[in-house]
Order: sequence, then structure tokens, then C-alpha cells
Amino acid sequence: MLVIRIWNYFRGYVIIKIEGLTLEKFINLAISKNIILWDIIRIDYTTLKAKVSVAGFKELRDVVQKVGCRVSVVEKKGYPFFINKFKYRKMLALGSVISISLVIFFTSFIWRIDIVGNERIKDEEITNVLLSMNVKEGIRKSAAKKLDISNGLLLNIQDLSFANVEIRGTKMIIEVKERALSQVDIKEDTPCNIVASKKAVIEKIVVKNGKALVEKGDVVKEGQVLITGIVKDENLASPLFVHSEGIVFARTKYTEIIEEPIIKFIDEETGKTFTTREIVIGSKRIQLMNGEIPFENYVEEKKVKEIGDLGIIKLPIITIQHIYKEVERTKIKQDVDALKQITAVQGTQQLMEKIPKESNVISKDVRYSIEDNLLITEIIVEVSEDIGVKEKIN
Repeated sequence: MLVIRIWNYFRGYVIIKIEGLTLEKFINLAISKNIILWDIIRIDYTTLKAKVSVAGFKELRDVVQKVGCRVSVVEKKGYPFFINKFKYRKMLALGSVISISLVIFFTSFIWRIDIVGNERIKDEEITNVLLSMNVKEGIRKSAAKKLDISNGLLLNIQDLSFANVEIRGTKMIIEVKERALSQVDIKEDTPCNIVASKKAVIEKIVVKNGKALVEKGDVVKEGQVLITGIVKDENLASPLFVHSEGIVFARTKYTEIIEEPIIKFIDEETGKTFTTREIVIGSKRIQLMNGEIPFENYVEEKKVKEIGDLGIIKLPIITIQHIYKEVERTKIKQDVDALKQITAVQGTQQLMEKIPKESNVISKDVRYSIEDNLLITEIIVEVSEDIGVKEKIN
């Protein structure tokens, strides 16, 4: 079907309106003369809309005379009509060709690089690694090997646990995830600090080696030094670097929020579908099928296919198939008390997966609120745990 649509576009067709009392006779006579009409829409008892090729439209004259209907052109579509506009406008045509060429040329480069997901690691550090791999704004898309870039970031930045590179148009999006601060094995002869793995309130600190920088009741943030391995003394000419040892117990909070609509709709597909297609060339979109979506309630599914990959060069040409599936929407109201129990259990289960097994649960609080038809369940669990992790002193 897509091939036929593309063929009709390049061959050219017209959208016509047929008015009269013998519409069925008109269609039957057109079919008998091998004149193909498609996308026929009945507007009312005496009016139809349809599409027909340019050659078929010319042959409709005999049919119109025989059945006594009136045919008028609503719209001309297709490549021949598009080109005909430039027949007597050579400079405009030349400008259009140059513009399209420039669009294709400039869209083959990356003009913006966005870095998302980093908190502790600065953008400059990631940018410097990218520059060492010759990845920067203005690079050709063909030279930007996504797998090589993500691997290079993971190899050069140890605090990254994940890196993904995606190219959207002329923009490169680099999504990263940082490694969680966790206990690492550091040799006993290696100087190190003990830092906080998360935000917390200090309960108790036991120092075996090094010097405590915090005390009970202090609020600390992630990465803050709790026990330092740099010991300074008036009797020492220079600081002494030691391997810190100790345990830091602190109160931390874990929160999980579950949102569930009280009145919700359940969609069930009826099996009826409506499909449209379009070709996207750069920023220009060419609709290969017109018509309103005949459903009041529907879900949309998109199928995107690149057809501009010619091997040597990749043109920004894609086809998009839009599939609209009719659904019947059923409205149901959930019992609020039962919903509270369900969301509380669900949230607690999700929360317990995040809490370290060796920690001690101090308290648990469940809060409910209703906003705009949403039951919001907030589960707060307070625990006592060792938040200290070792970090080398460079």
C-alpha cells in the first residue's frame, strides 16, 4: 500500500467532489472504464469526495456527460503540481534546490551536545573526555560512532556506571549514570578518608584510625568527609596521611510515592483501525493519505522507517506509519479504603528493596492525600545504618 501511495504522489492526483443524484451509477461507470477512484467519502446523499489520477480525471468527462453529475476539483496533489509551480519561476526553483541542499548538508552535522544524568561529575570533565575523542559540536554524524563514544566515557571516567549516546536530528544526547558511593576495598597501607554515602543525621561515630570531622546531631551530605586520613599536628613538619578506619551510624530516610487515580478509564480495542502515512524529508512533511480520524477514542501506534540510508551517505528521509486503533472507554470508580491498603503494600515492597539489609528500621509512616482525583500514598521509612565509605586520598 505504501508503494502505491508513493507512486500516486509522484504521478500526481486530484481530489474531486461529485454532486448529483446518480452517484452509484457514476462510480460503476468509472470502474467499467478502468478509472480508479480511491478514498471515497460520502459527504451527504448527493455529494461524494474521492481521489483520482490526473489521467483518470481527464477520462471522467465521458462519464460525467452520461450520468449527468457535476465534478469539481477540490485540490491538486502530487509531485507534478509541486514542480509546476516552479516552471516559470526559475530563480525560486533554484533557491529551493539550494535551500534543500543546504538543509541536507547542515543536518548531517551535530550542532549541539546535551549531557544529562550527572550530579557529582561536572559537565566539563565529560566534555574534556569527548574532546579527547574528537567529539565536539560541528562533528559529522557519520564520524560520531555511538558505541565508541559510550565505551570511551566508561573507560575514562571511573565514576560512571552507564553511558548511552543518542542522536536526534542535529543534537547529540549523552545520558549517563553515576556509580553509587559504596564501600570499596582499599589496601591498609593506602591513605584514605571515610565519606558519607548519602545525606543523613549522625547518631554515633566510632573512630579506629584517623580524625573525626563530624559529631552526633550533625547533618551531612553525600560525599562529605566524616573521618579524615589527613592528620595535622603542631609537632609534625608536614601532615600525616593514614588509612582511616571507623564506623559512622546515622539516621536516613527512604521515601516512596505511589499515585493512583480514584476514577479511571479502561480502554479496550474494538479491532477497528485507521492508517495514515507520511514522508519526512528534513523538516518538511508530505502526507500520503488525508482524512479525519473516524474514531472518538483511540490509541496511536507509530512505525518509523529510515529510507534515506544509501550506504555512502545518509539522507534525512524517513517514512512514518500512523495506526489509530479504536477503543471503547469504560469508566470505573475504585474503593478508596481498599486502594489505600493496596498502594501502601505496593509502596512498602518497593521501598524495602532500596533499604540495605544490614540497616535497622526505626520508624515507618504512611501518609495519604487526595488531589484532582488522585490518591497519593507516601511511605516514609527511617532507618539507622552505617553510611561511611572509604575514598582514596589523591
